[in-house]
Amino acid sequence: MATEKIAIHTEYIPLGQFLKLANVIDTGGMVKIFLSEYSVFINGEQDQRRGRKLYVDDVIEIEDIGAFQIVKEQNN
Repeated sequence: MATEKIAIHTEYIPLGQFLKLANVIDTGGMVKIFLSEYSVFINGEQDQRRGRKLYVDDVIEIEDIGAFQIVKEQNN
């Protein structure tokens, strides 16, 4: 399975915001429920904290959803 690249323009992004940016969930209100139902692994370690800071090069794997990598947004 291919790893989808998700670009951010800030130093980090909280896990809850990342889930919206990656189109995994539709609204911020869904974060708590989503994290209680799906296992999320960040760089191979399970972490369900919606405020967990994700940085460039972090890899996020979500069971039954897929894998994502945080990349730095390129300025054109």
